[in-house]
Amino acid sequence: MEEEIKSEFNNCSFSIEEDDQILPTLLTYCINYKLSPSDLASSWEAYYLSSQLTGSVVKNGHLDGFLLHLQNEAKEKLNKEETNVYSSNDIDILIHNGSGGPEEAIQNSPSSRNQRLSFDVSTPQTNGKSQSGKDPGASANRLTPFGQRTTKFSAHFVFNNACNGANELTSQEINNSDEDDIVRRVRPGQKCSLIVISSQPRSGCRFMYDRTENQFNFLENRIRKSTGMFTRTGLYGELADATVASEEEIFAVGLITCDAEGHLNDKSVLLQCSAEHSCGQRVRLDLHNLTKFSLFPGQVVGIQGRNPSGHYFVASKVFNSLPIPNDIAHPPAKKQARPIEDAPSTSSPSRVLSAIIASGPFTTSDNLLFEPLQELLAYARRREPQLLILMGPFVDSEHPNIKKGTVDRSFRDIFLIEIISRLQDFTQYMGSNTHVILLPSIRDAHHDFVFPQASFDLNLLEDSRYQVDYITSLANPSSFSANEIIFGCCTVDVLKQLSGEEISRNPPNELSDRIGILATHLLKQQSFYPLYPPAIGVPLDFSLAPEALKIPSFPDVLLLPSDLAPFIKVLSIGNENEGAIKTMCVNPGRLAKGIGGGTFLELHYNRQIEKTNASIIRI
Repeated sequence: MEEEIKSEFNNCSFSIEEDDQILPTLLTYCINYKLSPSDLASSWEAYYLSSQLTGSVVKNGHLDGFLLHLQNEAKEKLNKEETNVYSSNDIDILIHNGSGGPEEAIQNSPSSRNQRLSFDVSTPQTNGKSQSGKDPGASANRLTPFGQRTTKFSAHFVFNNACNGANELTSQEINNSDEDDIVRRVRPGQKCSLIVISSQPRSGCRFMYDRTENQFNFLENRIRKSTGMFTRTGLYGELADATVASEEEIFAVGLITCDAEGHLNDKSVLLQCSAEHSCGQRVRLDLHNLTKFSLFPGQVVGIQGRNPSGHYFVASKVFNSLPIPNDIAHPPAKKQARPIEDAPSTSSPSRVLSAIIASGPFTTSDNLLFEPLQELLAYARRREPQLLILMGPFVDSEHPNIKKGTVDRSFRDIFLIEIISRLQDFTQYMGSNTHVILLPSIRDAHHDFVFPQASFDLNLLEDSRYQVDYITSLANPSSFSANEIIFGCCTVDVLKQLSGEEISRNPPNELSDRIGILATHLLKQQSFYPLYPPAIGVPLDFSLAPEALKIPSFPDVLLLPSDLAPFIKVLSIGNENEGAIKTMCVNPGRLAKGIGGGTFLELHYNRQIEKTNASIIRI
């Protein structure tokens, strides 16, 4: 079994250090936690990514942290199985709400609780009553694990700390709520310009009508466009057919695929060439001569090598970065751009922007009170950003109450009351100084389950009480420009999905940043979702994908919310000596994690990345 463990780790591109204690310890983990060698390797990969370890060697010093990771996984699995057992949180609520008599039991029922979802438990009201006229005493006395936090906000990670003058967090500023609201609201602020570069498909479009022809055309066009990009540079020689036997070294372009179902490994890599050059045939790749590569299914690569027998293409070089056209690297100011309707004219300096960015879920898993969202909006009121970017899921289909069907309102009503009404109050308070951007997720229970995904149609709100001034909804994925700073956003967890499919090899003494490499794949492939076939659970519609998934302009900030550990990284494409193109890639994390708070991002962009300050704030 130790050999099986070692083999599974090797299949996941990890090697085990030469130590007599490591393999027996890993075997003990398998036995104690009833894991197969493949499950253990998968758990190690999840721990490796979440802890942001460097190198691909499993060392003895990693085992203690890995054991803690396995223990946490076992606890989460046990908690999911015990759904019908009272937790300590339930007991605390019953104790603090009184003696637990029949009347109080009715008041604490799910139905009664959902009727009070629209009440903001963290916002003080005048005259002892809420805006709705209800007595806030009952809701104020409810104790939730989220409300029992001692520290509301703390800087979890700070990028470019030397430039943190505008973003420094102080306890006095965070906790200062004594300033007069009127004084705060009349304070002059700088508006930001907002231009949509790409936001497809449109609301109301037909989806899930794609055919096999659409899938073929999507892949074929990707290969053809990439072939043209490589050919126009004139740096790689004449293009040849990789499937034809040849003793001479040739250059070919194709799509990386797997020879069977399951995960890709270095023995199962195939190269699918275009129908124009090789009738769409595939050839097996031999990678043993390569000291460094990073490949995943669906990746378009240029490859140099020989095919002496006609059955194996022996690769000597792999070019996994597509040549970036000038119109993508340096897009014109008005290229395919349309201004947001009723957007305020800009009065702020060019390429200077303050923004707060958060990704759902926006409520904890034990209730639908949306307390993390309330805290985020309260924080945004104090910090007064020019842009507030909220990425779904907003009504999370993975929430326990949604999955069990224990809510007594429609998903759309929850979205309107808990999200839109709160954002309406926020924009009315902030005025035109802050613009809110919403992006949906395929996990949104009240929206179309398709990817690419149309924006929320806020113009179809039947109730006149919901005004959407200074609130803009964009598609998933989308690109937009704010104060000439280009943002690219995709709410599908493409990083986590790529991490499970990618295979890589690095020189023994070279340290690699795997998270950075995964994010760079999107820029090199010029696609928000380059993985093919798509991961399980991603409803990719190939009839909508060609234009919607393309990255039309090289972004200054790339937003990729993920279940992986939050991070801020600077990605570089090209040669540093020739002026490499740089972009800031950000995973703000999830605003709510389980029954507690998560993280969000505060960004102060200042003309260039070197002068930009960003902080991941734990709530």
